[in-house]
Amino acid sequence: MKIQYLGHSSFLLSFEGGTRIVTDPFGDVGIPMPKLDATAVTVSHAHYDHCNVGAVHASAVLAEEGKFDIGGVHITSTVCFHDDAGGRKRGRSLAFRFEAENISLLHLGDIGEPCTPEVLRRLAPADVVFVPVGGNYTIDAHEAKRYLDALRPAVAIPMHYKVSGLTVDISEPEEFLSLFPRAERTDVLTLTEKPLGDTKIVFMERRS
Repeated sequence: MKIQYLGHSSFLLSFEGGTRIVTDPFGDVGIPMPKLDATAVTVSHAHYDHCNVGAVHASAVLAEEGKFDIGGVHITSTVCFHDDAGGRKRGRSLAFRFEAENISLLHLGDIGEPCTPEVLRRLAPADVVFVPVGGNYTIDAHEAKRYLDALRPAVAIPMHYKVSGLTVDISEPEEFLSLFPRAERTDVLTLTEKPLGDTKIVFMERRS
């Protein structure tokens, strides 16, 4: 499978057999969302920077809690809170798990609740975790590290952080990256087998 970072919390996941899934396509945030064709698009919540489904020509839009099978990919969405007050500030956000090719991917959406044993029971385990790190509307760099220390994925990919041109009020990724000085950088990540070992941070740079 291949993982390409589109920006903000949006990724293009390409699987064997041609299935393509786009996560959280963003609207007017100061950087362009590419127009894409995909098998399905997933939406963690209905905020403008995560639900621009018009940018993706897809036969299925997944925006509710449930279990789905799309083109050989088993998908499970789980409700999480978008804040640290049980959803009273910003409501709910879905975390999406994608299972295919003997690899499990967990996209945490705009999770804002602290890492607790109860939350971990709903989310674990996962081989690859996409984790927000920019704070303000989501968990911040240090809470992201707590999640990764508990989930212990083989690969962790930060998302939802400030980049040049982005108009969303969140932090830059440097604080998170300072916690993991050996982070790798790439624009496309290819996984040919189940990743193993201690957590490796992969900082994916958005293609311009």
